[in-house]
Amino acid sequence: MVTHPTDASVEAFLAQVPDERRRQDARRLCAMMQEITSEPPAMWGTSIVGFGAYHYRYASGHEGDAPLASFSPRSQHLAIYLIGEFEDRYQSVLARLGPYRAGKGCLYLKRLDGVDVDALRELIDRSVRVRKGVDRAST
Repeated sequence: MVTHPTDASVEAFLAQVPDERRRQDARRLCAMMQEITSEPPAMWGTSIVGFGAYHYRYASGHEGDAPLASFSPRSQHLAIYLIGEFEDRYQSVLARLGPYRAGKGCLYLKRLDGVDVDALRELIDRSVRVRKGVDRAST
């Protein structure tokens, strides 16, 4: 994720999500991530709501800052940004989650009502713990 926190209003951004159901889901996800991270929401770039920050450095030497937890309410789905390879690391949790699609470090959900919220909370919490260096990524 190559973006930086801005001073833009998270509430104003969420209020502009055109689909009412997606807007409600985004607000629920915002509250969940704030509770998990104990960090206030902030806009990262123009379309990502992030919580807290951590510094990363790859073996290649590339480094930067990214939110501990973040999401983006897109038109087709909620994009939730997790640690890389989460599909391999957390198979047992994903088996409980319900319908989803996954990318390299993104979990895509159509609606929160269609998933096991406890499993989602666990995925976000585990990802945050790995980013904080509190926990090793495990299944």
